[in-house]
Amino acid sequence: MSRRVLALGALLLVPALACAAPVVTEKQPVNLHAIGMFFVFVLATLAITWWAARQTQTTSDFYTAGGGISGFQNGLAIAGDYMSAATLLGLSSLVFAKGYDGFIYTVAFFVGWPIITFLMAERLRNLGRFTFADIVSYRLDQTRIRTFAAFGSLTVVCCYLVVQMVGAGQLIKLLFGLDYRTAVMVVGVLMLVYVIFGGMIATTWVQIIKAVLLLVGGSTLALLAMAEFGFSFETLAARAVEAHASGFDIMGPGAMLADPVNAASLSLGLVFGIAGLPHILMRFFTVPNAKEARKSVFYATGFIGFFFLVVMVLGYAAIVIVGTDPQFFVGGDVKAALIGGGNMVAMHLAKAVGGNLFLGFLSAVAFATILAVVSGLALAGASAISHDLYATVLKKGTATEQQEMRVTRFATVGLGLVAIFLGFLFEHQNIAFLVGLTFGIAASTNFPVLIMAMYWKGLTTRGALAGGFAGLVSALVLVILSPAVWVTVLGNAKAVYPYDHPALFSMPLAFLVTVVVSLLDNSARAAREREAFDDQFVRAQTGLGAAAASAH
Repeated sequence: MSRRVLALGALLLVPALACAAPVVTEKQPVNLHAIGMFFVFVLATLAITWWAARQTQTTSDFYTAGGGISGFQNGLAIAGDYMSAATLLGLSSLVFAKGYDGFIYTVAFFVGWPIITFLMAERLRNLGRFTFADIVSYRLDQTRIRTFAAFGSLTVVCCYLVVQMVGAGQLIKLLFGLDYRTAVMVVGVLMLVYVIFGGMIATTWVQIIKAVLLLVGGSTLALLAMAEFGFSFETLAARAVEAHASGFDIMGPGAMLADPVNAASLSLGLVFGIAGLPHILMRFFTVPNAKEARKSVFYATGFIGFFFLVVMVLGYAAIVIVGTDPQFFVGGDVKAALIGGGNMVAMHLAKAVGGNLFLGFLSAVAFATILAVVSGLALAGASAISHDLYATVLKKGTATEQQEMRVTRFATVGLGLVAIFLGFLFEHQNIAFLVGLTFGIAASTNFPVLIMAMYWKGLTTRGALAGGFAGLVSALVLVILSPAVWVTVLGNAKAVYPYDHPALFSMPLAFLVTVVVSLLDNSARAAREREAFDDQFVRAQTGLGAAAASAH
């Protein structure tokens, strides 16, 4: 069953992934500092995995660390999940190139957290057990809803896995001097070790260590950079304006926000997409109660918000310190350095202010961020296959813990092989657009069904399925019809859909179809599903749902 689902997911993703412009990067000389620090990190995390494997005895331990992670620890782990290499490298390069526009993009990544804090965290913890499908299927048809939820999760997970795997290969090719395919295989193998043997306990602690390293490394780099400006933000801004080709325009909205529809669509995807990312949602089941779930979001918000401000400082500092000197960029091409695997402005800044040793440290941290995110994604995908599809849909709740754990490990191996294969397949593709696509799909597919399941009594199985698939299909179709694919890749003169991001249209469509189909559903089953909402609401408020989900 898991192999069929994985194969289907891979085949469906191939057309979307192929819609990208090529990126070519050159292998650089071996960076011994980076490789040495990378091995120190790997050895430390393998020791954690060995320890975690001894603590992992049940499916609850494997999926959710037995619910024994504190709010502070989980907050760091959530921050680790969210602060990927794309955050450090991509967003700092975006601020470097676009100034204020890049900061707005950064803010859009951040402002989705209040939605999770006030609308979702407590109910997720009270109603769920292992995956977000536990909540969606709580009072709806288990078989059909869990199948849809697993499919939606795997779609998002595979999209994000491709981003991380290709990014890892290009990053290590540039910074460590290793072969691209070697780097991809290293990431894939380490991911399998962390997840198969250590489960959520190992993944959580890898995320915590990575988050601390990223916060310390980013903050240190920002302090070293600010020392060049006498720790004065005013001096930094003034010199950045003098050095940038756009001058004072970098301090105000520019071309990225010129089209309000496109800007709104991008913002909607980034804001609501986070509430539909399965590896983020899974984190709320690792804490013992709803109070700790709220705490974890509070801490995560602080860590992530602080780091995004650091990223903004790095981007503006790089304008002055790094500049547009061709020696800092791959092949002397400044534009190439700002796309795909070449988002290296932060790394060039690290070398400029801290030398090769600090560059090596930050390179290892950036690689660690990819490794940790990939592990979380693999665990989320494997749990969707084993818990939702195998244990609940196929076995109807009769599978033993040993059988479910066995399927989980097979599913993890399958996901790892798929990730490595896709990493090889799309080596020369610019996968930067996939980040926005992933958030757009999550906002259009998972978020509408999840939020309606928690808050709307009228939701029915038919409505949830119709709305979810409407959001998924419309998001994918709009991306294919957008200028990035329809014109750039397929060679047509004009795009059918004139915007770059789908969420402004696909997400409202998902909500509309969900509501209309649910209201038109007058079946006996729909009536029972509406009546069951009152019991679900009580359990969501009192925290009885996790126990009920376990029995269910």
